[in-house]
Amino acid sequence: MTDSVKKPAVDVVIVGFGWTGAIMAKELTEAGLKVVALERGPYRDTYPDGIYPTTLDELTFVQRGKLFQNMAKSSFTFRHGVADVAVPYRQIGAFKPGEGVGGAGLHWSGQHWRVTPEELQLKTHYTQRYGKNFIPDGMTIQDFGVSYAELEPHFDFVEKVFGTSGRAYKVKGQVVGDGNVFEADRSDHFPLPPQKVPYTASLFMKAAKEVGLHPFIGASSNASGPYTNPYGCQMGPCNFCGFCSGFACYNYSKASPNVNIMPALRQVSNFELRADANVLRINLDASGKRATGVTYVDSAGKSFEQPADLVIASTFAYNNARLFLLSGIGKPYDPVSGTGVVGRNIAYQMMSTVQMFFPPGTNTNPFIGAGGTGVAVDDYNADNFDHGPLGFVGGAPAWCNPAGVKPIGGIPVPTGTPNWGAGWKSAVKDNYLNTVSFDVHGANMVYRDCYVDLDPTYTDHYGQALMRFTFDWKDNDIKMSRYVTGEMLKVAKAMNPQSIKVSQKNFGDHLDLRAYQTTHWAGGVAMGEDRSTSVLNRYLQSWDVPNVFAVGSGVFPVGIGYNPTGLATALTYWAAKAIREQYLKDPRPLVDA
Repeated sequence: MTDSVKKPAVDVVIVGFGWTGAIMAKELTEAGLKVVALERGPYRDTYPDGIYPTTLDELTFVQRGKLFQNMAKSSFTFRHGVADVAVPYRQIGAFKPGEGVGGAGLHWSGQHWRVTPEELQLKTHYTQRYGKNFIPDGMTIQDFGVSYAELEPHFDFVEKVFGTSGRAYKVKGQVVGDGNVFEADRSDHFPLPPQKVPYTASLFMKAAKEVGLHPFIGASSNASGPYTNPYGCQMGPCNFCGFCSGFACYNYSKASPNVNIMPALRQVSNFELRADANVLRINLDASGKRATGVTYVDSAGKSFEQPADLVIASTFAYNNARLFLLSGIGKPYDPVSGTGVVGRNIAYQMMSTVQMFFPPGTNTNPFIGAGGTGVAVDDYNADNFDHGPLGFVGGAPAWCNPAGVKPIGGIPVPTGTPNWGAGWKSAVKDNYLNTVSFDVHGANMVYRDCYVDLDPTYTDHYGQALMRFTFDWKDNDIKMSRYVTGEMLKVAKAMNPQSIKVSQKNFGDHLDLRAYQTTHWAGGVAMGEDRSTSVLNRYLQSWDVPNVFAVGSGVFPVGIGYNPTGLATALTYWAAKAIREQYLKDPRPLVDA
């Protein structure tokens, strides 16, 4: 590679332009800073990537992964244990990382959740309630270092930026509606009323009430009506077309960085977005204690240096850990000694699906849907139930989310159906319009021997080491998922279907990367209050290089039950506030080591 061309210096360089990168760009340009954002993938927007009718193409967008990462250029390697040999993840399977402007925020579904206060203080909470011996050996859970009360204003603002549709239960201490009775107190209502409830979700709600649970309409970042957010960006009402997850929304109804933030950033002169700009590393000065900018490569293979006073790492989930490792920021984690921090506390998510099959003529119309719509129960999430006699940490929300069943990847058939031929065709015909399904979306805890590091063998298109996952399911999480799924079968049976089919993604066996589960990875650059167990302090600032901040779900020190977007974006506003109000006035470590 030739010597890098040096670009004019800027105040801030942002690495990655999904939700968290876009938020940081908006916040720091508002502070008057010159900001450059570098996105490794191509430029994408609702036009032309989300125009009607070409976006309604399951083969192109989902099966062939138009909006997903190109595994031919850069991938990951996986192994189940420390003694195993890792092999490359060569095609999209268990999870779908995004690539291009908007990142995974362009192809996400719109499921918008906060977090329970207990999950932000997981170690403290479980120790106080159940005793320190309740936490299994090898489990490395820890607190975030920030409280729900501190994050609540940011949760509220995120919902206003996203145009989130929902119904609150309690606002400022007063019960105001039939929302989630387990949700923590809110400072304000949702900006839009809840989405309409599809037929299948109404059946789920009725059955959940019958067995004594507390169902509620889930929060959705698919707009229930026309909306203009605080940045002046406009959204249109969702029409339940069913093409959310994996697609850019042609109706401007699904929140995305491209719809909800980019139109505002285009109006300011102190922001520049460069697509097809793959950042290789964060550059450090001779002391290794200060970042001087980044080095990146464009689509033609030309190398550039972008000097900056402040670097924001906002790549997808685990990729921040790889960027820190490639850049020499922080001490790499060693699972044998338990020392080091970068790559530590990787978490995924436990998913099981319950499908119910009804007689012909039920007409559940599964093609109607939206990514964030539906009905959920939180009775078995977090610590909303007594874990004492059950012997496991963590929980799972469950929801009936009619997102739109597609004709290629989403054809449900009962157990015993042939894999092909006349019998399969007959089962598809009999069941497509007569099914209901719901998911149990469990938390995955963190463990001493689940981590990421740099692979010693495989490299990417640029000659840099791939990131290596060492990860597998553990008994605690398998036990939790089996318990919650078993309890939720009571809801399925209350619907009185002809048959029930349960998929638990081979829990009890090893992680299988072939079948899609979720894209919800977390950890690797954990935040916390103790630098011996965290990469970042409570303001998401690097302990080692104080002019580097990291945002995204990679900062989570533990796994949570919900989808990560709501928490990741609230934490980004929390960090941006600290940068604007504290760091810019006095550039320094914001927390004493």
